[in-house]
Amino acid sequence: MKQIAVADLMVPLEEYVNVLEEATLFEAVMTLEKAQEELDRTRYKYLHRAILVSNKKGEVVGKIGQLDILKALEPKYKEIERHESLGLGRAGLSPGFLQSMMERYSLWERPMSDICTKAAKFKVKDFMHTPSEGEYVEDTASLDEAIHHLVIGQHQSLLVTHKGKIVGILRLTDVFLEIFRHMKACQL
Repeated sequence: MKQIAVADLMVPLEEYVNVLEEATLFEAVMTLEKAQEELDRTRYKYLHRAILVSNKKGEVVGKIGQLDILKALEPKYKEIERHESLGLGRAGLSPGFLQSMMERYSLWERPMSDICTKAAKFKVKDFMHTPSEGEYVEDTASLDEAIHHLVIGQHQSLLVTHKGKIVGILRLTDVFLEIFRHMKACQL
């Protein structure tokens, strides 16, 4: 797969969902919904699952995904994340344990009654994910290299750079689709 470059599969920055860091969660979700409706389905098979976050200068400073939004709507998840030493990670947790956590932390006690208030007052900047060094890949990098970054870092996407400037996003779904196309072409 060395012949395929990241630039061949990335979604250009101007075609991806973007909000300012001062936007509310409500505004971000509405922006995502509008982008889903306008997405060129002849070019992109999969919908966007995250929103890029920019500062006032237009520079990408983070991203907020579906899971980040759900966590924001129930702020008690921050308390659970502080107890990362529990080793919860991606372990297979039993239904009983999950239920006991909901009860212990009083999670989602008033889920839908507060959702509008929370979504309208919480700012994206307070819940966005700030990408780490390992979440960037150069547009000239090979698909092999990008796959390595995605798998080892367990990322759903990578920010694509050109000469240090973010120019797009490489989504795991697009990488998987390319791999699938190659597998399908095999004459087994």
